[in-house]
Amino acid sequence: MPPLIDSMPLPAKRALKKLGRDLALARRKRGIGTLDMAARLFVSRDTLWRLERGDPAVAVGTLVTAAFILQLHDRVANLAAPASDELGLSLDERRLPQRIHRPKPNRAKRH
Repeated sequence: MPPLIDSMPLPAKRALKKLGRDLALARRKRGIGTLDMAARLFVSRDTLWRLERGDPAVAVGTLVTAAFILQLHDRVANLAAPASDELGLSLDERRLPQRIHRPKPNRAKRH
């Protein structure tokens, strides 16, 4: 196995493989053959197959271009959107103060 695959956490490997399978399914549903898709991506058919198998060495630009061709690029653009980042939102909520203290009024000092 190439070193890049060996160093990836198992959940990341699984996610990439699922993404590749989903892209292949979306391509087939749209009736786009592998030769045509590879030509639209400006890559070889072998690179397309690697993308669809979830090979982590395929360039992210190729992945995003494939999503664009399949009209799925908005999903890629919103992948890490703050509004859908459940962990980030949860951490923000934990950081909120339990109480809000009203500032004490400034009293003029008497001499």
